[in-house]
Amino acid sequence: MLRIGCHLSSSKGYLAMGREAVNIKAGTFQFFTRNPRGGNAKAIVPSDVKDFLDFAGEHDISRILGHAPYTLNACSADEKVRDFALRAMTEDLERMEYTPGNCYNFHPGSHVGQGVETGIDLIARLLNQVLKPEQHTTVLLETMAGKGSEIGSRFEELREILDRADLKEHMGVCLDTCHVWDGGYDIVNHLDQVVAEFDRIIGLPRLKAVHLNDSMNPLGAHKDRHARIGEGHIGADAMVRIINHPAFRELPFYLETPNELPGYAREIAFLQEHYED
Repeated sequence: MLRIGCHLSSSKGYLAMGREAVNIKAGTFQFFTRNPRGGNAKAIVPSDVKDFLDFAGEHDISRILGHAPYTLNACSADEKVRDFALRAMTEDLERMEYTPGNCYNFHPGSHVGQGVETGIDLIARLLNQVLKPEQHTTVLLETMAGKGSEIGSRFEELREILDRADLKEHMGVCLDTCHVWDGGYDIVNHLDQVVAEFDRIIGLPRLKAVHLNDSMNPLGAHKDRHARIGEGHIGADAMVRIINHPAFRELPFYLETPNELPGYAREIAFLQEHYED
């Protein structure tokens, strides 16, 4: 089955997100663990989590994805920014244990002039501080578009971070279609080759989730501007090929397109209609 969802607001709690997912016929969803611009996380209400888990079981909602705030930069040149990354990720992973067995996604960060090698080293150091053997959450590195000094626009950079993580069994990758396209990977005309390259460098078993987004920009623009499905340079036909590709068919998909709930519902319906059972 196609397990697809979108980004939902966590401000009203887990059960509210579950109900919104059901209303738009989603089988999963993504949410920010705290305000995307940073700050403290809202307190978790255990009764809300229990009600959600019961509701999710009844409605077949699974493989939800927590997303770190955009301000989390594990390889910043500013020690205070790195300290926030350490605190936020530590707290977020503790909070994710309320809904065990799911994933937590973060942008690797920007090295801001320190160089890729230094940036990779700092990211790996953070991961080795926050990952715990007993955790039940898989931490995902997101593929990036390569704007500015972003790390993670090349598969080789993600592989190097993964190699330096002590607890590799708790790590994986989330592939963002807009980001890899903007990063220069031609998933429109050469999807099989991109998948083969990912497998050769990182390994398909490490691919745990897909952000399904069209792009406002041409191939290799390094700008990261998401578009609605079929309204960008990737196009609807390529999106249909992606959800039906053997390497992706069993993965959860998360829409991050510029939409409100009715728009997400239309995109989910379109993709469900074109999924090959």
